[in-house]
Amino acid sequence: MPVSKWHKTMENKVAVYRKEHFNAAHRLHNSNWSVEKNKEVFGLCNNANFHGHNYELIVKVSGVPNSETGYVLDMKVLSDLIKEEVLNKFDHKNLNLDTVEFATLNPTAENIAVVIYNLLRARLDKELDLKIRLYETERNFVEYPA
Repeated sequence: MPVSKWHKTMENKVAVYRKEHFNAAHRLHNSNWSVEKNKEVFGLCNNANFHGHNYELIVKVSGVPNSETGYVLDMKVLSDLIKEEVLNKFDHKNLNLDTVEFATLNPTAENIAVVIYNLLRARLDKELDLKIRLYETERNFVEYPA
């Protein structure tokens, strides 16, 4: 590949992905609603004894590769960041009872994705783009930002 073509492609953004897994319990519940309304809206997910999921998390980071390393972001750095900010806080936890983030925030998949985004966004270079995809089940997932 001629040098001029290589230089041109290096100016384009590239996406890197890290896939992780965590297990967590939660209860979907709005304390401002009646028992009946909570059951009507959240169904089985409103179980007073909680229920759990095997979450699959995909973190997408996009940016222009560094001209010296060729990396958008060192994957070891990304892995360590996800472990520190997400896995250590949420894995094998009851999200409603064991976490600060969901003490007053309903731990829907949507809210979990936004919380994860905010935790990671605060630690990443501003020039990098971030997208979170969170699978609550094999068939149900959310993405943030949309």
